[in-house]
Amino acid sequence: MGSYLFVLLVGLVAGAISGVIGTGSSIMLLPVLVFTFGPKQAVPIMALAAILANISRAIAWRREIDWKAWAAYSVTGVPAAAVGARTLWVLPASYVDVALGLFFLFMIPARRWIGAKKWTIQLWQLSVAGGIIGFLTGVVLSTGPLSVPAFTAYGLTKGAFLSTEAASSLALYISKAVTFRELGALPPEVVLQGAIVGASLMAGTFLAKRLVQRMSDVSYRNVLDLLLLVSGISMLWTAVR
Repeated sequence: MGSYLFVLLVGLVAGAISGVIGTGSSIMLLPVLVFTFGPKQAVPIMALAAILANISRAIAWRREIDWKAWAAYSVTGVPAAAVGARTLWVLPASYVDVALGLFFLFMIPARRWIGAKKWTIQLWQLSVAGGIIGFLTGVVLSTGPLSVPAFTAYGLTKGAFLSTEAASSLALYISKAVTFRELGALPPEVVLQGAIVGASLMAGTFLAKRLVQRMSDVSYRNVLDLLLLVSGISMLWTAVR
């Protein structure tokens, strides 16, 4: 019982942070889930919890969803996530973790440089990004810091970014969960555990909404950079431990 309470507490905090940033819950929760349930169950539990977390973010900001961006991202991301999830079961993910960790760290100066240049991407480029990120979402546990620069470069920020990224990630994680089910990785106890963890993430997301509404764009970008730093270090630590 004590372990479950700790998981729920961390889930509440992770949900609040991801509700502000648009990502980060997997990075915070994964070590706790591995410690509590074991590494084999942690991945599908996190996938189910991520579905609930993204549902709550999409509902909280539903009026600001950019449906064109969602469609462009999801049409390539959904099948790519299914392929990535299958790849996860036959290939070691450590090399991917290293590459992503270095990429996240690189994105801190790169994001600011791109922002200074005022570069943007078009709808078709967002669709290409959806396919790449979708595949990596199936392989690794968290690619949120990859979707952050993609959607922000398209021109989305704050509520519009949070809602559209959440709706798009929801489609990808559903694809990933369905693939896990086909592979026999979602027994009833894992589904229950994923629902419990997901409920805490949902609660944290709704708690964060008012904070996001009060944040300035500068503060929001600074928090994004902090998350990219944590994400990069976490990925590298996961790969070498």
